[in-house]
Amino acid sequence: MRYERETRCRKNGRNTRRRWLEDCAAAAAGGIAAVFLFTAMETMGMFPGGDAAVSPVAAEAQAAAGSQTAAAEAQAAAGNQAAAVNPAVTEGQAAATNPAALQALPASEIRKLAEYQLEAAGKNDRSGTWQETGVQSRTEKQTVFQTTESDPEHPLIIVDPGHGGTDEGCYADGVLEKDINLEIAKKLREELVESGYRVILTRETDTYMTKEQRAEAANRYGADAFVSIHQNTYEEEEPTGIETWYDGTDPSRDSRRLALLIHEETVKRTGAKERELRGDAGFVVTGWTKMPACLIETGFLSSPEERGKLTQAEYQEKLAEGIAGGIDAFFHPKTMYLTFDDGPSAENTAAVLDVLKARNIKATFFLVGENVRKNPEVAKRIAAEGHTIGIHCNRHDYEQIYQSTASYLEDFNEAYKTVLEVTGVRVTLFRFPGGSINAYNKPVYQDIIKEMTARGFIYFDWNASLEDALKKSEPEELIANARETALGRKHVVMLAHDIVHSTALCLNDLIDQFPEYRMEPLTPEVTPVQFHP
Repeated sequence: MRYERETRCRKNGRNTRRRWLEDCAAAAAGGIAAVFLFTAMETMGMFPGGDAAVSPVAAEAQAAAGSQTAAAEAQAAAGNQAAAVNPAVTEGQAAATNPAALQALPASEIRKLAEYQLEAAGKNDRSGTWQETGVQSRTEKQTVFQTTESDPEHPLIIVDPGHGGTDEGCYADGVLEKDINLEIAKKLREELVESGYRVILTRETDTYMTKEQRAEAANRYGADAFVSIHQNTYEEEEPTGIETWYDGTDPSRDSRRLALLIHEETVKRTGAKERELRGDAGFVVTGWTKMPACLIETGFLSSPEERGKLTQAEYQEKLAEGIAGGIDAFFHPKTMYLTFDDGPSAENTAAVLDVLKARNIKATFFLVGENVRKNPEVAKRIAAEGHTIGIHCNRHDYEQIYQSTASYLEDFNEAYKTVLEVTGVRVTLFRFPGGSINAYNKPVYQDIIKEMTARGFIYFDWNASLEDALKKSEPEELIANARETALGRKHVVMLAHDIVHSTALCLNDLIDQFPEYRMEPLTPEVTPVQFHP
């Protein structure tokens, strides 16, 4: 069931639609960057607490009126003496009292201004006395504004505690969603920072930001992932459990894998009921963001039992651990190489390619020469869509192929020529029919390997399998076989057969069963999985 964030939780009758329109206007007039910087400054103690000090609407009103008080406070926080020795930020310092002017500054200048303001306020303590957010060490702790440069080894995560300020979100029996969201977000930050991630919260205190501002802030800071934390409610029943939402309209963002990992890990850590994983989220924070993004509803405040858990620090820690575990699995995935033998098939290989294209995944196809001649257009499509092509054999006749080393080479050469003529690919990789060691090739396999290696070819066996060539199986059985044989290995070469109908049917679900894995094609640089006697 879908819950509309803007309307479903408004039992207190506040006119959130009007507030939303006001803030959209404020964002357009004053700039997202200004709002985000002002919010951050307030949380650092540079402005008085409360909504009035950080509300983008209030900030715009002050700027429009030319408030001398606001300007004086900003100057006092910055410090005139510090300004004298930091001329590079003079323009930014002036802009700090004018959100519209601040919007025009590039991100680097906003960071410079923020660091300068912190220096002037005496809170940019490199020893870490100020609240740290980022990669930490004994000698240097970096602040939120000092950790926004690209750093692949330490991804930047935007954690969004939903609602805040006058937008309370859901509530029940005195428990406010906005408060629960913030507590979980802070605990999540601790988990992530401890694991080496850089983290920014969209709000540190009970302040209000529009959804548009949250998404634009994440984009402006070049975040590597965005996770929004919310709670659920339902008036007519008392459902429980965790739901996770993502925008599935752009598979290249990889939001589905992020959402799936967070969903699974959080359910596993908490023992909560597993509810829906939805890819049709119409939310601004999942749709406007440019990086992988998801929104997790960690429980139902309308359920007395679950509400009680959500207010407990221990349960909030479990939620934070689960979300952090999902994020970590997303950024540090294992690797799986999907490999398909015996094709191409006109119908089934085409269905496999359709799934791979929709999921933006590249795989490896070990082709049979006679099937390439039967289905040249499918073989051409495999090459055109960027998959790796290898040779399996020319004719799948074990007794003929393994009569001698010469008979194997003759069969291989015929397949090689066919693939080259049809696809234009000069193949480097190959897979023995039946694997490199089997009942048919024991007398000759060592000589074949020696000869093929001397010619510059590399063979791959496998360490996991759908076992789809052994007997006719249902898709569910094939997925179970894959899970059982993968054994959680860090690097998996998965054997499948694209001429099998059930394999094509189960492929999409199979991929979903391995969200902790990054799917890659085999290349000559990959360390081969090879059988040993």
